[in-house]
Amino acid sequence: MLPFDSTPNRFIGLDIHKEYLVAIGVNQNQKQVFGPHHVPIPRLESWIQKHLTQQDAVVLEMTTNTYTVYDLLKPYVHSVTVVHPPHVALIVRAQVKTDKKAALTLAQLHAAGLLLPAVWIPPVEIRDLRAVLAQRFKMARMHAQAKNRLHAFLRRNNIFPQVEGMDIFAPEMRGWWEARPGTAMEKFRIQADLDALAFAKQQVARLQDHLNQLAPKNELVPLLVQIPGIGALTALTILAAVGDISRFPSAKQLVGYAGLGARVHDSGLSYSTGRITKAGRRDLRNAMVEAANHAVRSHAHWQAEFKRLEPRLGRSKTVVAIARKLLVVVWHLLAEETADRFAKEVQVARQFFGFAYKVGVGNLPDGQSAKEFTRNQLDRLGIGQDMTHLPWGSKRFQLPPSKLLK
Repeated sequence: MLPFDSTPNRFIGLDIHKEYLVAIGVNQNQKQVFGPHHVPIPRLESWIQKHLTQQDAVVLEMTTNTYTVYDLLKPYVHSVTVVHPPHVALIVRAQVKTDKKAALTLAQLHAAGLLLPAVWIPPVEIRDLRAVLAQRFKMARMHAQAKNRLHAFLRRNNIFPQVEGMDIFAPEMRGWWEARPGTAMEKFRIQADLDALAFAKQQVARLQDHLNQLAPKNELVPLLVQIPGIGALTALTILAAVGDISRFPSAKQLVGYAGLGARVHDSGLSYSTGRITKAGRRDLRNAMVEAANHAVRSHAHWQAEFKRLEPRLGRSKTVVAIARKLLVVVWHLLAEETADRFAKEVQVARQFFGFAYKVGVGNLPDGQSAKEFTRNQLDRLGIGQDMTHLPWGSKRFQLPPSKLLK
């Protein structure tokens, strides 16, 4: 194998589709010296072994099969660069776009060093976590959409449940739904929506149970749980989106990655800022906005921030601004593995205790009880050493003594 810092001799551009890819290579002078090759995806590995070498720098766009192709290429070539399609303007804006032209343009841009920074390829465990979270989100959305369609049926037919607070979507209410007056087609659609509702609810519970097993095993999750509005699901969503926090040398870069930074126009004597860019991971941005909505209702510091900003910005923009500030806190907690400087010891302890029961005490590592887990996490953060009891509703739970006092 060549040394890691060796210079490649060929630059291979791949235009990938679901069933095949097209490969074209150029030399350092951007002259075509390889291909075009039309390669079926099932035969890709044998083609790589036969045609590519450790002197080939491969570039491809992020698409459906990217992770599979990346994993196959990595052991056999000099490097694999993955780019975000909208960033490759010469391909996206081309008047005549074919597979061969796309692959050739990628190769030539790579040889000239004109490609934008590569997309980070997460390790397999992060990819799997992202997939589970995405599947849960889709099932939750299916559940909500089925409910909305059933609500719409009631409104169209001026049907109003008589018992206030009654859960009309409970399984035992299926007979009530099927007895509602309506056309044959409406009754068919009601049955289909009830089936979708039951299926989606079952899948959400199943996926959530799996995530509850994963959350306590990740040592970074409790660092995020101390932030108001962040529980097991939100913490895993953040960690799946961010990956290795060392990828972001500063909190500002993490904010930009989430698309929560403001647009800036700075030219000549003109300087202005606008709305957030939204040019980043939507799941991370949504998770932080959801946490911000909770924080402004439950945490004294963020309540004060909301009251300070809301008269000038309005509610929606203020929540987004607080989401951005919370993401800065996330960066510090993950990068420094420390306590939140706005943390209230009792509130953090309650969040750890609630987290333990939310994910299930049986899922906690090393057979810890909820009280032991709470104490160990407080000790990890270096706070609450003198806290002996935890108020929880009308009860007070005695915590184990802090190991930091010994």
